[in-house]
Amino acid sequence: MTMDRNRAIDAFLSDQGWGAAQRKALAGDASNRRYERLSDPVHGPAVLMDAPPEKGEDVRPFLHITQVLRGLGFSAPEILAADEALGLLLLEDLGDALFARQIASGNVDERVLYSAAVDLLADLHAREIPEGAAAQIPPYDRATVLREAQLATHWYGRAIAPGADEAGFDRLIGRLCAEIAEARSVLVLRDYHAENLLWLPERLHHQRVGLLDYQDALIGHPAYDLVSLLEDARRDVAPSLAEVMIERFLAERPELDEAAFRRDYAILGAQRNLKIVGIFARLWLRDGKPRYLDLIPRVWGYLERDLAHPELGELRAWVAQNLPPPTPAVLDALRATPPGLEAKG
Repeated sequence: MTMDRNRAIDAFLSDQGWGAAQRKALAGDASNRRYERLSDPVHGPAVLMDAPPEKGEDVRPFLHITQVLRGLGFSAPEILAADEALGLLLLEDLGDALFARQIASGNVDERVLYSAAVDLLADLHAREIPEGAAAQIPPYDRATVLREAQLATHWYGRAIAPGADEAGFDRLIGRLCAEIAEARSVLVLRDYHAENLLWLPERLHHQRVGLLDYQDALIGHPAYDLVSLLEDARRDVAPSLAEVMIERFLAERPELDEAAFRRDYAILGAQRNLKIVGIFARLWLRDGKPRYLDLIPRVWGYLERDLAHPELGELRAWVAQNLPPPTPAVLDALRATPPGLEAKG
């Protein structure tokens, strides 16, 4: 962080009456956002989001989706103060009880947490977002779906399998996703998984699930966030648990056609996992962040599970012929590629 940026943060906190707060860095994410936990003897705890506009960050979508979620009664953090131009937000501190930590420590049963997360999704999808607010949320359209899936060929594929049939991939993904990209009906938070969900047992009903990292929300398909939850790049979700949760979601949304939903779930799962493989490769090849490479084998396992659906046979065959699986040798080859490459798409 530059000296000028640090001074701007100091001035922001001082102006808001938080100048005396103790500050402690929190774990960041794969973006250029940075977080600090604040402790103030008068105000109590809070979280500072530092999202520098000069690095491509924009806090306005986060502010808008926060307003939508809180307006619907969900536990998104309250906005305590904001400077949109500087990319600085002061947020309610929802604590440290991430689902992933609660499960790892044995504090809360995994099924209790996943059931609460699934129930929240079913309820969110049944709500009507105010028309004016919905109009400001971009659609998860066919072009976006295709552009995201292409990250797999543009970064992972070109690094380890140059010469792959990218045009054939684009045709397959485009055809598979054309119909579901048109089925845009719900708010899709997009990074809805165990490291972005907080357990707040002192609250009631769906407010027990605290929500984070939803600034990239779009209007999209009701299967997407369920895929995000049950095909988690950062932790293993057993197929048996995933199946119970899919059945739970469908029981709460009886108007959905089960066969069509499961097909769309598999298609979106394949698209999302291909995207993540590409993103994790890019984080090393472009940004010099190596730790995400170790997550690719888990994501590949989810991809293979999705590709097993009967209607994904052509895509399954294309992947088998064009994208080598992330074996130790393949990952070593990726690591041996110096970071700092220019954008490939």
